[in-house]
Amino acid sequence: MEALALARWQFAVTTIYHFFFVPLTLGLSVLVAVMETLYVRTGDETYKRMTKFWGKLFLINFAMGVATGLVQEFQFGMNWSEYSRFVGDIFGAPLAIEALLAFFLESTFLGVWIFGWDKLSRKAHLATIWLVAIGSNFSALWILIANSFMHQPVGFEIIDGRAVMTDFIALVTNSHVWLQFPHVITSGVTTAAMFVIGISAYHLAKRTQADPLFRKSFRLAAIFGSVGIVLVTGIGHAQGQHMVATQPMKMAAAEALWESEDPAGLSIIAFFSEERQEEIWAIKIPRALSLMAYNSFEGEVRGIKDLQAEFEQAYGPGDYVPPVFLSYWSFRLMVGTGVMMVVLLLYALYLALRGKPESKPRFLQLLALALFLPYIANSAGWLLTELGRQPWIVYGLMKTADAISPNVPASTVLVSLIGFTLVYAALIVADVYLLAKHASKVPVQK
Repeated sequence: MEALALARWQFAVTTIYHFFFVPLTLGLSVLVAVMETLYVRTGDETYKRMTKFWGKLFLINFAMGVATGLVQEFQFGMNWSEYSRFVGDIFGAPLAIEALLAFFLESTFLGVWIFGWDKLSRKAHLATIWLVAIGSNFSALWILIANSFMHQPVGFEIIDGRAVMTDFIALVTNSHVWLQFPHVITSGVTTAAMFVIGISAYHLAKRTQADPLFRKSFRLAAIFGSVGIVLVTGIGHAQGQHMVATQPMKMAAAEALWESEDPAGLSIIAFFSEERQEEIWAIKIPRALSLMAYNSFEGEVRGIKDLQAEFEQAYGPGDYVPPVFLSYWSFRLMVGTGVMMVVLLLYALYLALRGKPESKPRFLQLLALALFLPYIANSAGWLLTELGRQPWIVYGLMKTADAISPNVPASTVLVSLIGFTLVYAALIVADVYLLAKHASKVPVQK
């Protein structure tokens, strides 16, 4: 296997491992801050117990997220030096701000929060966890600003073969990031809610006498998650429309749409041949793709064949079609798990608001298993986002094949790929063990 394929595998493996932890960090930081806010405002000791219980799980997840994220930036200079040379003037700025401002804010006040119990006033201690939550989500913003340039380059000029930033404001106001960022944040909210509601459901189903900690956690997470999943769905719709306008090939690949259609039908399930570029069999909702793309039952959605011809004319000969099979099924996996979460969270909210959730033990058992749904949706969404952009590493400017480091042999990449995969697998095992160990314990009531 050549160095390019191995480098792509290495970055994909490390990023997917890292992204297991990121959405939970984003959402759970806010949810823990809300719990402590309720404690400070009401004086109810149950909310303090909730804050400490879920806060401990947040800390385990945060530590694993840091451990898995550290090596990612080094890969830009090692495996992808040509990419760094070409776009480093732009890409480096938001990443530096993220590390020096957002991450330091987050990590510093997390330490104060951990050791500040009974040493700070209630309000001062509460302020520290809110600063952690702000820092976590602010960190995500700067990373997504960097990533959004790869999808929709703005505010730059090509000077001496390099992309040089000419407009920092254009970079941070990129329309792509202001759809991507809310989607990631609301995905984090949903992930945290499903995490809390799943563990709470496990305890409520297991015990005849429900601890008020888990009953209140269930109710709060049901509210939190219902808001999150509705927002994820709405923002995802807006992202789809933006995709049609700015990355039409990604949408065509996500729908396995080989020929342009007007009006276009939304594929529910399809079997197709990538090699022959043809549909074999499909079930579609007539006009629904046009409705999704334009809020109208009329409107052309361009197909892969027409877009390939357009790209060849604009950029020269080459294959501009992303992996259709992976794009198509990643999209359906993301949407399918999203629909399941909508149903589960709304029914959980109904139970939480109308009575004791422990009255439905089988549903609670289902919720405990459904804890994994957001992880599937998040990973599938990331795969669609990044694979659907291929063959570009910077859309319209640089192909992935041109970004690889010329002096790093395939054998070196292979060794590091195996090493990272084994280490990260061990970290996942350790993380799941620690989370399961602490999540299964019932905090002692004082």
